[in-house]
Amino acid sequence: MKAWINGQFVEFADAKVGFFDGGFQHGVGLFETMLARNGAVLRLEAHLERLATSARELRLFDPLRVEPLAEAVQLCLEANELKDARIRITLTAGDMGRPFAGANAAGERPAPPQPTIAVHVQPPTRYPDEIFDNGVGVTIAEGRANPHDRFASHKTLMYWPRIATLQRAAELGCSEALWFTTRSHLASGSVSSVFLVKDGRIRVPFARGEEPMQDGKPAFHAPVLPGCTRAAIILWAEGTGIEVERAELTINDLLAADEVFLTNSSWGVMPVVRVEQHQVGAGKPGAVSRAMREKWLA
Repeated sequence: MKAWINGQFVEFADAKVGFFDGGFQHGVGLFETMLARNGAVLRLEAHLERLATSARELRLFDPLRVEPLAEAVQLCLEANELKDARIRITLTAGDMGRPFAGANAAGERPAPPQPTIAVHVQPPTRYPDEIFDNGVGVTIAEGRANPHDRFASHKTLMYWPRIATLQRAAELGCSEALWFTTRSHLASGSVSSVFLVKDGRIRVPFARGEEPMQDGKPAFHAPVLPGCTRAAIILWAEGTGIEVERAELTINDLLAADEVFLTNSSWGVMPVVRVEQHQVGAGKPGAVSRAMREKWLA
């Protein structure tokens, strides 16, 4: 297997970054995970545009050229002779070992560190059909998503809290943990977007860029990643006549839902039938969840 790092293919055993790389030292970086089927990457452009937007807004790197990176992803699939794959792109700040000096006597500033850009592919994770047919349980995360943290709605390398929460959920027999904000509004799963269905209507938390406007500016900042699979599901739902409402949702909205389902690039659509000890709806995947999963599979 080969990885693509800064324009070069290297064997996995030789895929390394420097000791002073900002991603290794400080978690300064972003990542995207994607899925390929039959040699085509699902929503590749959406993922790369989201990566470029985060790199720019968080002042990691500007501009990120999307077209060459898309080509690198495709070349990585071909180099590893994979048609179906899980793909990860990692973008870090690069070598941060030397201090950032000010301008010299001539007014010249030193060049900023060059970012590290890496792509690697591997066979996709195969999930048993039973979890989609029967649905899964979720727990409530102990932590809270902070609307005042501008990094919270981006896919950064600062993922330890999410991973630890997901591990805790597994210990409790659950497949995911749902996060609420510091204002007690539903945000997302640890690694997924969350959808509620009530009376045939889909309800979702506001994501970054979707906040309602007040006096010409966002009324609040949503600490929710705008998921690429989430966007596709919303588009498909609206295309089939299902109303989609973005709202500030509470625990009561969650517990009153007829259906709950999760989305990400690996699962596609994952029905939820239990929130801790609370049964969701009839305790089995509902009609909307099943329909959206069929759309995704197609």
